[in-house]
Amino acid sequence: MPYRAWFQCINPQCGATYSLNSIVYHCTQCHSLLEVQHDLEALSRRSAAAWMKRFEDRYKGNEWPYASGVWGKKEWILPQIDNANVVSLYEGGTNLFWAERFGKLIGLNDLWIKLCGNTHSGSFKDLGMTVLVSQVKQMISEGVPIKAVACASTGDTSAALATYCAAAGIQSVVLLPRGKISIAQLVQPIANGALVLYLDTDFDGCMKLVQEITKDPTLYLGNSMNSLRVEGQKTVGIEIVQQFDWEAPDVIIIPGGNLGNVSALGKGLLMLKDLGLIAKLPRIVVAQAERANPLYRSYQRNFEVFEPIQAQKTLASAIQIGNPVSFEKAVRTLKQFKGIVEQASEEELADAAAMGDRTGMFNCPHTGVALAVLLKLLKAGKIDKAERVVVISTAHGLKFVEMKVKYHQKELEFPCQYANQPIELPARLDAVKEALQTALQSRKDLL
Repeated sequence: MPYRAWFQCINPQCGATYSLNSIVYHCTQCHSLLEVQHDLEALSRRSAAAWMKRFEDRYKGNEWPYASGVWGKKEWILPQIDNANVVSLYEGGTNLFWAERFGKLIGLNDLWIKLCGNTHSGSFKDLGMTVLVSQVKQMISEGVPIKAVACASTGDTSAALATYCAAAGIQSVVLLPRGKISIAQLVQPIANGALVLYLDTDFDGCMKLVQEITKDPTLYLGNSMNSLRVEGQKTVGIEIVQQFDWEAPDVIIIPGGNLGNVSALGKGLLMLKDLGLIAKLPRIVVAQAERANPLYRSYQRNFEVFEPIQAQKTLASAIQIGNPVSFEKAVRTLKQFKGIVEQASEEELADAAAMGDRTGMFNCPHTGVALAVLLKLLKAGKIDKAERVVVISTAHGLKFVEMKVKYHQKELEFPCQYANQPIELPARLDAVKEALQTALQSRKDLL
């Protein structure tokens, strides 16, 4: 096969390389993070037009495994893997939703929501996990003695890992912070047969422990510190461009927690530009919750200082992370993409999610963070109303119904201005008619 990929140290002064079959998460020479590198010279021998045609021909087709939004771009992901070892649930291919009504309300006519939650386990984490678990299956088939794949999680990573390991017949181990994830997120790995360790700590505490236990080479690390995850997640950017007929949008807004998704988004877009499929790069905006905002704090100081924080409880629980492992990669990406980092308060994110729901979405709170940041940047003039903007919706709203129930029952710490409560009535026609007349009149003022 003419295409190949390998691990490489991100430190330009080092650049050490490792086989993808190596059980390695940091450079053994300088301890920097790794990334997967591709032979761009070999890839460039196929023209941009030919790559576009190949990806279009495969998209949502029937040939295994290329109908997947990830594996349809196999040469750009894991070119050397045997198709028999690919573990795919036809991830990717999620819809790019034209948020026409929401956009008009805020004065933005070209607003799109990439609904990454419309996938098998309900979040964009499926895109990275199909790659990681497939590589593990390949390694096991070649005799590498891996007993299980382990991860720390705020919910979505554990759901995706457990799902793909169950499909592959590989044991998963997940470390979760007790009482800090939704019931839906907890039950997913339980249902898929994961060994669930429910710990009295936060995500950062779980992350420290999973790094320790995966020093045992028979336990393979499934977090985004493992750059195989990035290879799948980078297809979000590629797929957005493909859905716009191979044109890049002006701005992409993405929620940021552990920050692997930020570098992944940038990596896919840079490949498109390096191989001639697009001529320009969008700006990338990272949206953080105010209560878990280490990247935002560093951005305010021009990234000259990074200080881990103790993340506080936030409705956006999946990004409640105070010490993101992919900080260095994220900063590098933001500098390449003229990036912006902004934050949203609890009230701002909850109201933005509810406002979006009233226009046909069903947002997770992390999408609410991104929408709230969009509103702030529009108001500040940092996003022009003529620009094409894409918001990455990272997970399905059904994973976070407890938050939505509390919002609409006005049980949160702020007014919940878009709360919509049921009207309790006796089952009489006159009562129903009276309620309809009153309620429909009052609702003319809503959105």
